[in-house]
Amino acid sequence: MITPQTLTGMILAGGEGRRMGGRDKGLEPFAGLPLVAHVAKRFDGHVSELLINANRNTDAYALFATRVIEDAEGGFKGPLMGIYSGLRAAKTSWLLVAPCDSPALPNDLVARMVAGITSASGEHDIAVAYDGERLHPVVALLRTSLADDLANALAEGERKIDRWYARHSWCKVDMSDCPETFANLNTEEEKARLELTLSTIFKDPASKETS
Repeated sequence: MITPQTLTGMILAGGEGRRMGGRDKGLEPFAGLPLVAHVAKRFDGHVSELLINANRNTDAYALFATRVIEDAEGGFKGPLMGIYSGLRAAKTSWLLVAPCDSPALPNDLVARMVAGITSASGEHDIAVAYDGERLHPVVALLRTSLADDLANALAEGERKIDRWYARHSWCKVDMSDCPETFANLNTEEEKARLELTLSTIFKDPASKETS
């Protein structure tokens, strides 16, 4: 059984933000708060600890997590390195990861991912969110015991998340009822468009309610 006590959350915020001119995406403002703050709300009260994987501005990110961890190896080696860093840092049996640039993720993301892997036929090591058309490999629930295997894969030069997942028993978690919530923001234009589209569902930033 996966309970909050056996689950660590982690937000991936370790990228270079190239398509945003090199700015730190997780700290970009969206609906009155940094993008990372919206994602952090999805974990609040549902995990034993929330990590943020970041390679710069760690003091700023520390406001939104229990711990901020940098990539185990420098050089901005991509999200698979971030996932490995989280698997290694987590103190629980399971790790749920989400990207910093998807501010509209379902409010019940944690419960749905846990229910998805629990109800799937067979015993799986990884669960990946599925919006009805495509997988979202950076929204995933993983056993932390996979850390050594991922270390070996990275040492062999592996950088593709889906290729590494395919080496293990995994399942998809159907979230086809809310595909729009997985929109991720890579440009100023995408950010402005999503902010306008979702403006009605975000509460006042001063409110303690979840958006």
